[in-house]
Amino acid sequence: MNKVEVRAEGLPLPLWSGRLEAFALRVLRRLEVKKWDLSVLLCDGKTMAELNGRYRGLCEPTDVLSFELGETYRAGGEERFLPGDVVISLPSLSENAAYFNVSEDEELRRLVVHGILHLDGMDHRGNGAEEPMLDLQETILSELDGERILP
Repeated sequence: MNKVEVRAEGLPLPLWSGRLEAFALRVLRRLEVKKWDLSVLLCDGKTMAELNGRYRGLCEPTDVLSFELGETYRAGGEERFLPGDVVISLPSLSENAAYFNVSEDEELRRLVVHGILHLDGMDHRGNGAEEPMLDLQETILSELDGERILP
């Protein structure tokens, strides 16, 4: 069984965080990973800019960051996996949604899938549709199209 913890920094934990947790669990099931303990952090632009500056040398906000941990540990007699953290900037999410002319819900789901795919070891060189990671991202979004996070 996978587990997802959603937290917030620089803003209050949204009322819909439980639906975000449920969506992330569905993505993990779709990827057929087991015994993952995933952390998702929702944050403001300032927090994201600080993280982006500290870890990527870019002193600006971004939409999503994945911090890979990739460690196993034992809990309750079973081995668990800590893939790392997915960090999502809610202000950048809103800006992306407006820029790409999609709903904020669709953009949030895209960022969740994107962050999880990075933690699952995937990467991309550019943002073109021909990138295997981005192709899989859009496939997963299509398969989970009926899912909603935001009210």
